[in-house]
Amino acid sequence: MVASDSNAPEGAVLQVELLEQSFEKIRPQANEFADSFYKNLFTDYPAAKSLFANTDMATQSHKLLMSLVFVVENLRNSDALTETLKGLGTRHVQYGALPEHYPLVGNSLLKTFEQYLGDDWTDEVKQAWLDAYWVITKIMLQGADYSSESVQLNTATTTQLESPESNIKPGTALGLIGGGVIVLILLVILI
Repeated sequence: MVASDSNAPEGAVLQVELLEQSFEKIRPQANEFADSFYKNLFTDYPAAKSLFANTDMATQSHKLLMSLVFVVENLRNSDALTETLKGLGTRHVQYGALPEHYPLVGNSLLKTFEQYLGDDWTDEVKQAWLDAYWVITKIMLQGADYSSESVQLNTATTTQLESPESNIKPGTALGLIGGGVIVLILLVILI
């Protein structure tokens, strides 16, 4: 089933089945996936690591997985997903999250999906996750009362994803100091 979503970028259609199927391929390696996400985040955006200095990373990894499960399991339940994401966006303003932090997390998340899906990381799967992340970000920013125009993931090629700076809009690098805070967006959806 292909679900259309009016929150998606103009002309985008959420590929719900594709998102569900690709996420199912991650589940057997879910713990490793979460660890790799943080490794990618901290490698690509070293300033983020200091924000987790007093954090139990095993707990954070578990929260990431539960958040991803929640999102994927509720792709067909837009009311529950929207309500939760708006609330999360509102709370993240208090954590110091800024709109320019969202692409940092998105870049690391897409890079991790690419690593774990391997040959299954097709252009179609990549676009499905880009569109899904855009929708999640837009809804969270509505709750945070930020403009979604300031948060865009680049549809860069695989090699560009390995070079985070090429994936970030100009000015985003200024947000690196607080970049790790936004990771909480995907980590505490259920809290």
